[in-house]
Amino acid sequence: MSGAGPSAGLNRAIVLLSGGLDSSTVLALARARGFECYALSVHYGQRHSAELTAARRIAAALGAREHRIMGVDLAGIGGSALTDNRIGVPELPQTGIPVTYVPARNSLLLSLALGWAEVVDAADIFVGVNAVDYSGYPDCRPEFIEAFERLAQLATKAGVEGKHFKIQAPLIAMSKADIIRAGTDLGVDFGMTVSCYQAAEDGAACGKCDSCRLRAAGFAAAGLADPTPYR
Repeated sequence: MSGAGPSAGLNRAIVLLSGGLDSSTVLALARARGFECYALSVHYGQRHSAELTAARRIAAALGAREHRIMGVDLAGIGGSALTDNRIGVPELPQTGIPVTYVPARNSLLLSLALGWAEVVDAADIFVGVNAVDYSGYPDCRPEFIEAFERLAQLATKAGVEGKHFKIQAPLIAMSKADIIRAGTDLGVDFGMTVSCYQAAEDGAACGKCDSCRLRAAGFAAAGLADPTPYR
């Protein structure tokens, strides 16, 4: 989805949109809070592009002002089951930080969002990180979000000139069930979203990876039917 210039009088926000359950809920939340949303998805060398196809649908359905897909080659450094096909995606619960952790991913995604925020004069950046029902990733913690917000003030022309950037992480302390309930109340069609680490080309989920297990458990805890298409 493309847009013209920013609309006068509206608070603008960049929303990182992966095409998954959490980021779709965040886009809906940002819209409900009155923000004009510029949705940003990133092709970083992940195993599949089904989530990016989903992101296009979701951006349109939830009324993003503009949606862009940018590219970063994290497959070039590898080190993660999501960017290196030689590393298998675990299908059993793991201890510690799992191999699906992508080195520096959220730092890079937020940096891209920060750059676009400067260009469109947005002070707010929304990201769907969660520190409750998550996989143990260090860049999903409140400490990381707080640190990046401080960095945004120091690393940008806008910040040095007095603009205050706010990294909004509205889901960070919510359970997966609460996120699903919130998204449902805001009209998010979760059947359009893709969370699976190894989804098929059409978005069908494996039902076995950590992301699938967390998603299924969230719908069960929320007492709602799981609309995920499984293969």
